[in-house]
Amino acid sequence: MFVILGFVIVLGSVIGGFMLAGGHPGHLFVLSEYIVIGGCGLGAIVTMSGGKHVLVGLIKQMLGTFKGNTYSKKAYEELFKALYELFMLGRRNGMIALEEHVSNPHGSSIFGKYPTISKNHHALDFLCGGLRPVIDGKVKPDQLKVLMEIELDAMENEHHTPISVLTKAADAIPGFGIVAAVLGIVITMGSIAGPIEEIGHHVAAALVGTFIGILVSYGFLNPMIVGMESNGTSEITYMRCVSGAVIGFANGMAPVMAVEVARRSLSSDVKPKPDELEAMLKGIGK
Repeated sequence: MFVILGFVIVLGSVIGGFMLAGGHPGHLFVLSEYIVIGGCGLGAIVTMSGGKHVLVGLIKQMLGTFKGNTYSKKAYEELFKALYELFMLGRRNGMIALEEHVSNPHGSSIFGKYPTISKNHHALDFLCGGLRPVIDGKVKPDQLKVLMEIELDAMENEHHTPISVLTKAADAIPGFGIVAAVLGIVITMGSIAGPIEEIGHHVAAALVGTFIGILVSYGFLNPMIVGMESNGTSEITYMRCVSGAVIGFANGMAPVMAVEVARRSLSSDVKPKPDELEAMLKGIGK
């Protein structure tokens, strides 16, 4: 929502100022310039991505900026409730009691209560992937931290690669605008003996290329990149919250303390207060 609003403000300011200066919006839509800039930009992205996986990730992250940050305070509250339920079940009945929830999380009676978790397949897989080797006895509790840190590092790298590609493409877009402008000047020089109106039209079309390159880079792509980075940071913070709680519980912490470890890792805008967390967990106990 905020991304769309920001883009509307940027575009509205540019077109509005242009019209107030006596320009006509139609003069800014020169198809040939858009084709050159768009084609070069897309070609650069495809070349730098090096594979379908990065392109798909780039598209998903760009679309994700329009949804905004989904890791709200409510999402963390549901996470804490789900973790507490799981940990209490494991404490009462042993770790083996968690196997049915971990092996089939989408059919779990616990996860099914909390839609922000059950619909977040990435987080659900990470949570179950952390508990599964402990339940199966494949790793010792004190070895779990290394396992989950490696996976978190892989997530960060996977998220950063598409951002790096788009960042370099955004930096190149003004240059592609200059390329389009130079091509326009070439056309202008070919018509130098023509009417002054025709020459003026070609020069204006060439300048549109420079204008579009700078506007797209600094007015749209760079702000979107910042939004992608912000979303990625929020996701990793959520995953680290899960990791801290799972590692704490696996190492013998009481369920409430394992959840408290997760709570303390959060920023103030999404962190519930201690009494709020206590009230939530007491409600689950009842």
